[in-house]
Amino acid sequence: MKVGIIRCRQTEDICPGTTDFKIAASGQMAFEETGPVEITGFLTCGGCPGKRAVARAKMMVDRGAMAIVLASCISKGNPIGFPCPHFEAMRDAIIRKAGPDIKVIEWTH
Repeated sequence: MKVGIIRCRQTEDICPGTTDFKIAASGQMAFEETGPVEITGFLTCGGCPGKRAVARAKMMVDRGAMAIVLASCISKGNPIGFPCPHFEAMRDAIIRKAGPDIKVIEWTH
């Protein structure tokens, strides 16, 4: 399965995404249900309030992603301990834009 990952722009300079790539390739944690996946895109939300995440998710779907993953920096606040206050609105907008056939995974690790 091909996935696109959206991460928090606030954490991109302190987290290289290494764990996201490792667990996606191994099919662990949030990817236990899907098994190992291929990452087709790894982009930020574009910054608060995350409006660019919707268009970026659609772009990754158009390029073959079968699921959009919101990295744990957005949903859980890893590594800074501050979850995105716009998480639910961003997730819901992505679901509406991507369509019913696209799975949205709400965390990575």
